[in-house]
Amino acid sequence: MRLTGSLGEPELAFLPWSTPLEEWPDDLVVALPRGISRHIVRFVRLNGVVYAIKEVEEHYAQREYELLFDLVRRGLPTVEPVGVVLDRTDDDNEPLPAGLITRHLEFSLPYRALFSSSLRLETANRLLDALTALLGQLPLAGFSWNDCSLSNTLFRRDAGAFAAYLVDAETGELHPTLSNGQRQYDLETAATNVAGELMDLQAGGRLHEGIDPIVTGVSLRTRYDQLWDEITGPLVISREDRYQLDARVRRLNSLGFDVAELQVSTQSDGEHITVTPKVVDSGHHSRRLIRLTGLDVEENQARRLLNDLDSFRIKVGLGTADEEIAAHKWVTERFERVMSEVPPAMRGKLEPAQIFHEVLEHRWFMSERAGASVPFEDAITDYVTAILSQKPDEFAVLGARVGTPSDDTAELRIVLPPLEETQE
Repeated sequence: MRLTGSLGEPELAFLPWSTPLEEWPDDLVVALPRGISRHIVRFVRLNGVVYAIKEVEEHYAQREYELLFDLVRRGLPTVEPVGVVLDRTDDDNEPLPAGLITRHLEFSLPYRALFSSSLRLETANRLLDALTALLGQLPLAGFSWNDCSLSNTLFRRDAGAFAAYLVDAETGELHPTLSNGQRQYDLETAATNVAGELMDLQAGGRLHEGIDPIVTGVSLRTRYDQLWDEITGPLVISREDRYQLDARVRRLNSLGFDVAELQVSTQSDGEHITVTPKVVDSGHHSRRLIRLTGLDVEENQARRLLNDLDSFRIKVGLGTADEEIAAHKWVTERFERVMSEVPPAMRGKLEPAQIFHEVLEHRWFMSERAGASVPFEDAITDYVTAILSQKPDEFAVLGARVGTPSDDTAELRIVLPPLEETQE
C-alpha cells in the first residue's frame, strides 16, 4: 500500500486498506446521506474530521486527485482532495482498487436528501439555480466537467439560496479556454442527467407533483443561457447612456462575479460603443467579507452579512470610519453576539453564517407581526428557542436525521437577484 497527499491526519495511514471498502466495519464508517455513485464510497471520522473515500482504478484516482487539487488552487467550489492510496492488496495479495480521499464538505447535502415530496417547488428551483451558477463558473477557469449531474454535486445552504460544489471530477478536463462546443456539451449533459435523475425520483414517489422532469431539464438550459449572456455578452450603449456600463458591472457583482477588464469598441455610426466584460472569478462578496472580518462563508451569506455590516456602520455612527474598524466592531457586537446565544448542542444544526442570516430574517418577521422594530436580542432568543431548536442537525455526522421534512420548513426569502434588475 502506498499513500500520498497532503495528509494532516496520520491515522489515515492506519485504516484497513487491505479490506475492500464495502466490507469496512460499521464502527469505523459514518452513516451520512450520499448521492448515487458508480463507485463504492464510504465516510470515516478521525479526530473530529470526516473524510470521504472512493474506490476507483489507480489511473483515475491519481488523475482525479491532481485535478481536484488544481481546481481548489484556482478557487473553484469543489471538495478538497486529501490523498490517494495506491498499490492496495488484500490479505491474499490480490489487487484492490485505489482509494481517493477527500475532506467531507461540512453542512453539505446531496440532492436526494433535499428533493422529496415534502419540499416546496421553490427549493427545487433554488437547487437548479445553484447548479446553473456552478456551470457558469467552471468555463471561466477552463474546466470541462463532461459529467455534470445532481449526483456529482453537493449543496450547502446559502442565505435562502444554495451553493453548489463539484464532488466528482473523474471525467473532467482543464484547458486554457473552453470552446462554445465544449460548453454546450456540458450543458446538454447536465440537462439530460438532471431530467433522468428527477424521473428516477418521480418513479420512487419522492418528487413534488409540481415538478416535471423534462421541463426542468429544459429549464436548466434557459437559466444557463441567461446567466452566460449576462457574464460574457456584449453591451451596446449610446454615449448618453454611459450609466448602463456601471449598472452592468453592478449586476455582475450582485451575481457574485468580479470583472477584470472591459473591452470597449466604437461602432461604425460613431454614436454607440460595444462593451464586453471580462469576468474572471466568482465570489465578489465573500472575498470582501473575508478581507474585512476573516469570515469565510458562501456568496449569498456574504452579501447578507455585508448588508447588515453596512447598516450597523450607520447605526453606530461609523459611516465615515475605515471599513476595517467598523467590521471589527460588527463582528464583536453582532456576529459573535448571535453565536454566543447558540447552545453548544445546537451548533451542528447550521453553519454560523446561515444561523446569523436566519436570525435577521426571523427578526424581520417578528417586526412585521408586531408592527414595530423588535430588539435584536429578543430576535436572537426567540429564534434559538422557537426555530433553531426544531431543526435537524446538518453537520457532518448525523446520518438519517439529515433531510427530514422539518429540514425545509423555515421560510427563506433571499434569492439570487434577477438578471434583468440592477442591485445596488
